[in-house]
Amino acid sequence: MPIPELAIWFTMLGGMLMLLALAVGDGIAHRSSGSLRNVLFILVTGSSCVVITGLPEAVFPGLPQPPMRVLKACLGPGAGAMALYFLGDWLSGPHEDRQVHRLTHWGGAVLALLAMALALRASQIDAEAFQALLWWVAAANMVPAVLALIAVVRSAVLGDPLARWMVIAIVCLDLMVAGLYTKALGVQAGTLFWLLTATITLAYFLIVTVLVLLRHREIRLLKRLLRLELGAEPATGLPTGPALLSQIEHAFWRSARLNASCSVICLYLSNLYEVAGCEDHKIDGQILVTLAARIRQAAGFRCTVGLYHPRCFVVVMSSDGHHNAIDAVVGHLLELAGRPLAVTGEWQSKLCFVPQVGVGVVTVDPATAQPLEALNQAEQMALLSVRPTSSASSASTSSNPFQPAVQP
Repeated sequence: MPIPELAIWFTMLGGMLMLLALAVGDGIAHRSSGSLRNVLFILVTGSSCVVITGLPEAVFPGLPQPPMRVLKACLGPGAGAMALYFLGDWLSGPHEDRQVHRLTHWGGAVLALLAMALALRASQIDAEAFQALLWWVAAANMVPAVLALIAVVRSAVLGDPLARWMVIAIVCLDLMVAGLYTKALGVQAGTLFWLLTATITLAYFLIVTVLVLLRHREIRLLKRLLRLELGAEPATGLPTGPALLSQIEHAFWRSARLNASCSVICLYLSNLYEVAGCEDHKIDGQILVTLAARIRQAAGFRCTVGLYHPRCFVVVMSSDGHHNAIDAVVGHLLELAGRPLAVTGEWQSKLCFVPQVGVGVVTVDPATAQPLEALNQAEQMALLSVRPTSSASSASTSSNPFQPAVQP
């Protein structure tokens, strides 16, 4: 093999090893079945590409030829079968599109059987007959490329945004298979053609790896949101809904065991919806995150902190008969929550938001109190306490909760 051609295939191998290292790092970081499949895909498919170029025989001339012929015959179709099967799962499986699922999974199963048949045939013939068999191997490798193109085009038409980019990868796959088997069949196409083939091969693996990582990130986000749906608000991570009531009930039980009373504190943010109604989206999420951090800082880590609804934060703490301690915490909460905070608006504009916060405190007997009743009562007190402030400043802050950020 000429030195320029050898350098091309070595460069292709180096790029595949880098992508394999990236996939292994992702697998170690997340330890999911999808990450493991990505590693297997790059390892097996990349190995088939390297073997079909003849690079192992060029580097190690003493390799036995019969096993190498078997590998050249079965690795390509086997890798295609595995890639087609993984593609069906990447396109969201049978619950998303049964036709694509059948096409990829049944096609992968047939190709796996074909790969075994080709391996058996390659083990029984000599080198001259193997060159004729390579035409069948090349045709078998074009089958998963065509089936994959049909599957991703259908998914893209049906609205999968990542499938549109996968179409580009599958086109690269078709060109890659044609170029690599041109090399395997001994056609003298020239160094420039081999360089183009290696480039397209790396482009295919790079695009597929990036798309797989993006889809895995989407799946992890959905799983996180599913866990949050069971009891946490996505922006702040604070418990809400039934999970909040359960934690309040547990705080009541713990206070009752300690023979202490319990206080439910609600902080009501009256002008949050004024923010949500403006053109700068996601500002309300920034405000909630910042206020959640301030409230947690003021309340400490022994108290239960939650979100009753987007405008109402909840703090539950044991009083131990010392009302001065509760008053101090309430004062600290009001002082921190009422401070202006910086938010980023549209076009990266810096704004200063001035919260309007009311507070309500209900001290209950934890042995007999009901969490929902205590919450409602404290919320009503907080709502009433903020009304005088909002009416008194209606001409200034209430009508415009934002102030231009002051540059030092």
